[in-house]
Amino acid sequence: MKERLLEFLKSENKSSAQLAEEIGVQPSGISHILSGRNNPSLDFVLKMLEKYQFLSTDWLLFGKGTMYKDPKMQSLFEYENVNDRKNSAVEDKTGSESIPVDELRAEKEVLNRGTTPSLAVKRSEISRVIIFYSDSSFDEYSPK
Repeated sequence: MKERLLEFLKSENKSSAQLAEEIGVQPSGISHILSGRNNPSLDFVLKMLEKYQFLSTDWLLFGKGTMYKDPKMQSLFEYENVNDRKNSAVEDKTGSESIPVDELRAEKEVLNRGTTPSLAVKRSEISRVIIFYSDSSFDEYSPK
């Protein structure tokens, strides 16, 4: 498990001290695991899996499968490779409307050129945005 912990730290670009702080353990405990002196406790593993819910349990415990549960999530500004689908329709996440792939391709090409899209895809209007903070406070914004 020591190797997988090192791989996780490298993948997430974290130091062992950052990991210790984030999961609430002593830095020396992680140091002992990484040096091979101690094996991780069940408490340590549970804290990691609770904090990093995207981490695969099978990978962390047994080295089976991939490090992350799901494939890498696309960022907000990345587009799905629509060329893999042959003129099928892509359903909106709400399931309420179906957008033809040709329209998606046209929109992607227009966005790549940096011009105004000629084919506008219908989208719902934002009614409010709520931002939750780690201290359990929140801010709410509504369009005017």
